Amino acid sequence: MAVVSTQLPAQRRSPGLVARLVGAKSPLETKQALWGYVFLMPWLLGLTIFLVGPILISAYLSFTEYDVLSSPQFIGLANYARAFTGDKQFWPSLGRTLYYSIVVVPVGLIGSLALAMLLNQGIKGTNIFRTLYFLPHLTPAVALAVLWVWIFHPSLGPVNTMLGWIGIDGPGWLTSKQWALPALIIITIWAGVGGNTMLIFLAGLQGVPKELLEAAEIDGAGAWARFRNVTLPMISPTMLFNLILGIIGALKVFTLAFVATNGGPSYATWFYALHIYNQAFHYFRMGYGAALAWIFVVVLMAFTYLQLHLSRRWVYYAGESD
Repeated sequence: MAVVSTQLPAQRRSPGLVARLVGAKSPLETKQALWGYVFLMPWLLGLTIFLVGPILISAYLSFTEYDVLSSPQFIGLANYARAFTGDKQFWPSLGRTLYYSIVVVPVGLIGSLALAMLLNQGIKGTNIFRTLYFLPHLTPAVALAVLWVWIFHPSLGPVNTMLGWIGIDGPGWLTSKQWALPALIIITIWAGVGGNTMLIFLAGLQGVPKELLEAAEIDGAGAWARFRNVTLPMISPTMLFNLILGIIGALKVFTLAFVATNGGPSYATWFYALHIYNQAFHYFRMGYGAALAWIFVVVLMAFTYLQLHLSRRWVYYAGESD
């Protein structure tokens, strides 16, 4: 005769508050999740104290008048209105920065891609050449600026000395209003061609399937046709990545101008980031400097969005559906 148990099945215990907060379904998962948060805590604290906190504070200060010595006074949108209508250096510094970026970014990308293609040929001594072309990128920006101040020295620098050998009277590169900005562009291109941009291009080129290149060659495609129709589409995501980083890096130009020319002569190299720095830390207009910084954030985001939007027309991702 079968024995019928009268004992009710044990009711499942509902997870506690801590388990629900961490999304755990058992005590073991709760314990593992808590230990995970313990190890994550240093990063969370650093993110909050050194990144999120300053961002929120700068957003608040941008609506205030604050000179460090006294308490911030809320003034609404006055700082933003002043930037667009009452600051004589706002538009010139922004335009100068855009001009600098328009020249530096394309030249840097094309030069780095050309170097990457040369170093992707598999010739003897490739590793040595890769090291040599990467070395300028390891030079600290301040040391680089000091070095080029000497190279472009009007009377003692090697550039004007060599120009003198062929009868050309070299200009005062960093002391001339006409030549200061081109001189900084030359320095940036010298330091920017190669380095990380070249390495990223090199990684992209090594991911191009050799079968496609060989098939194109069998079909009679020349070197230029293979590059244009096979290599460029395959490395277009790499190109977009380097383009976005290049534009952001160029728009943030600061150290070179600060050390080499300090924005001069006659504001010839007064870039936007230098304008923010001087307003905030030289004139102690912290509120106005914060407003300039937030305007700069909007400009960077707009450029990045525009690039991502336009990339749909020319970037090819392998495996994407039509």
